[in-house]
Amino acid sequence: MPYKLLFVCLGNICRSPAAENIMNYLIEEAGFRERIVCDSAGTSSYHIGSPPDSRMSSAALQKLQIKLRGKARQFQKSDFENFDLILAMDQENYENILYLDPTGKYRHKVRLICDFCSRHNLKEVPDPYYGGTQGFNLVIDLLVDACEGLLKHLSSQDSTL
Repeated sequence: MPYKLLFVCLGNICRSPAAENIMNYLIEEAGFRERIVCDSAGTSSYHIGSPPDSRMSSAALQKLQIKLRGKARQFQKSDFENFDLILAMDQENYENILYLDPTGKYRHKVRLICDFCSRHNLKEVPDPYYGGTQGFNLVIDLLVDACEGLLKHLSSQDSTL
């Protein structure tokens, strides 16, 4: 049974699909495709069914030569059961996710993605939606750092990887 990761931001068109695709790229490179599965979601319903933001896609293509795939969906309570680790992009996303778990049963599954950064000291992935190219590039850099750290963390935790 593969280990399942869910990346969550607000609208699921910028940060979380970028994280999902970057992680898939790193998983593929490490030869863990059969062992780790990724998905992404948004805490809001703003963009359900939309592809990743074209500015985010451009930044990912330019910096990493990867194409962002996926369609936006909203985070569901069932995601708590279906995923082993839920990674929020910022504190607000984190709190919105935990709001759907009032008993705290799944709290141990929810983390901030930046907890896994080793080169950056930002605690949150800033939402680049209303900014320029520089913001999208920063998101890619942060997510590469966080996803590399996450992959290292998972492989040190699980000898089956």
